[in-house]
Amino acid sequence: MRGRFFTALSMVSALCLTQPAQAAEAPFDAGLARLAEVLGSLHFLRNLCGEKGTEWRDEMEKLLVSENPSPEQRTRLVAGFNRGYRSFDASYTSCTPSATVAIDRYMKEGEALSRDIASRYGN
Repeated sequence: MRGRFFTALSMVSALCLTQPAQAAEAPFDAGLARLAEVLGSLHFLRNLCGEKGTEWRDEMEKLLVSENPSPEQRTRLVAGFNRGYRSFDASYTSCTPSATVAIDRYMKEGEALSRDIASRYGN
């Protein structure tokens, strides 16, 4: 599942690189904001459950680089990532069965969001 999610994220990054910079909100901005929140949640949960590293934060950074958002859009995306991280940081101190269920759900949601954004708005 992880490989499919990264493939889908790569498609979103490629999409962002092909879109012209816009001051107005792009039609896929809401999806990107939710994807940022999912990445933040995964960054916290996967590390909590034994995956050590910055893989999910690195994916968020790649998304920001490829999207090259306006300062306001960047603030919204980073806030979404942080919101996703903090929502679980406030609830979990150890990896529990519900945390692993949440990981699975967020992996599926992130993959679905990435594929949806790429298929709807890609060239």
